[in-house]
Amino acid sequence: MSIEAPSPLLPRRTTRKGSLRGIALLGPAFVASIAYVDPGNVAANLTAGAKYGYLLVWVLVLANAMAVLVQYLSAKLGLVTGKSLPQMLGTRMRTGNRRAFWLQAEAMAIATDLAEVIGGAIALNLLFGVPLFLGGLITGVVSMGILSIQNRRGQRTFEFVVIGLLLIITIGFLTGLAYTDVSGPGALAGLMPRFEGTETVLLAASMLGATVMPHAIYLHSALARDRHGHHPEGPRLSRLLRATKWDVVGALIVAGAVNIGMLLLAASALRGIPGTDSIEGAHAAIENSLGPTVAVVFAIGLLASGLASTSIGCAAGSEIMYGLLSIRIPLLLRRVVTLIPALIVLAIGVDPTFALVLSQVVLSLCIPFAVIPLVRMTSSRDLMGVHTNAAATTIAAWVTAGLIVILNGSLLWLTFAG
Repeated sequence: MSIEAPSPLLPRRTTRKGSLRGIALLGPAFVASIAYVDPGNVAANLTAGAKYGYLLVWVLVLANAMAVLVQYLSAKLGLVTGKSLPQMLGTRMRTGNRRAFWLQAEAMAIATDLAEVIGGAIALNLLFGVPLFLGGLITGVVSMGILSIQNRRGQRTFEFVVIGLLLIITIGFLTGLAYTDVSGPGALAGLMPRFEGTETVLLAASMLGATVMPHAIYLHSALARDRHGHHPEGPRLSRLLRATKWDVVGALIVAGAVNIGMLLLAASALRGIPGTDSIEGAHAAIENSLGPTVAVVFAIGLLASGLASTSIGCAAGSEIMYGLLSIRIPLLLRRVVTLIPALIVLAIGVDPTFALVLSQVVLSLCIPFAVIPLVRMTSSRDLMGVHTNAAATTIAAWVTAGLIVILNGSLLWLTFAG
């Protein structure tokens, strides 16, 4: 995958003050990247590694390359037009189509919240023995506190909090790699694209849905716009676009490393151990194989993942509703409403890891609805002007959209035909 090659953010001869100003432009992509390391990723990646070893490493590498491309395009759309992707869609659709589009996007948001609340509940259960339903409720309440930071202190403070949680997530999920031997040849062999039956296609779709997240695509355009504002064509806008490239690449290098690290950990330390296709089983196996300290750090990373990602998911859902329906409800009220489906799933006793993986499949099926309009809009010279996608970028973006559609179509065919 290729995007327009990042130009240096600053001239070669620069001052320390100028460098700090450049760094200060970073942040929105790191907030959006939380969606790429949510509990759905944990379930999908651990299940794939524990069951099939290094077989699906290629899926994560490819998905992360796709994510770099689409997240940059999303941020670019917000900066150039001054509108989020949902807003752009809302202004171009008839009322009936707009409402139907919102329904699928809302289903995606509910699936997102399901994964994130369940992940936080599992983490609290692992750390403190809290029942899953109560853990889900606690996760929802704490996420309200995180969202209130954005309301009271502004986006920049919110970014610092989320980036701090991202650091905890990274440490929590990668610490185990220091205590296990990853097979270099096995990992390299996993870069060869292939499947082994219907279940591996299901897992690949789940991993794709957990990596190229549709709600992050919708939200990133709003984050970039709200953080930097809308500037007419000129040096300021060009500088912001250059900074955004570095922001996206840096954030998704971190997120990609976490995802691949989780799969490598499961493939090297959990393969063949009974029960490791669930988060709880994987945690128990990590504790037995790598020690209680590593297991606790892993659970803390999972908790940070659930708390941070559910806040991002709620913010994305709010932006989607506003952009498509012109309805703005308070974030905290939305948090209460969207918490209900996840609590119902926890209350009726659905296997939490299965619910997590299934939620990622729903997300995967919703990706084309975000990616295809994004590519069309950012390829429009009438809309983007001189910042229209380069030919290579447009080709890469359409290939990305095509691969997503093919994988999802294969998933449906193999599942129902079998």
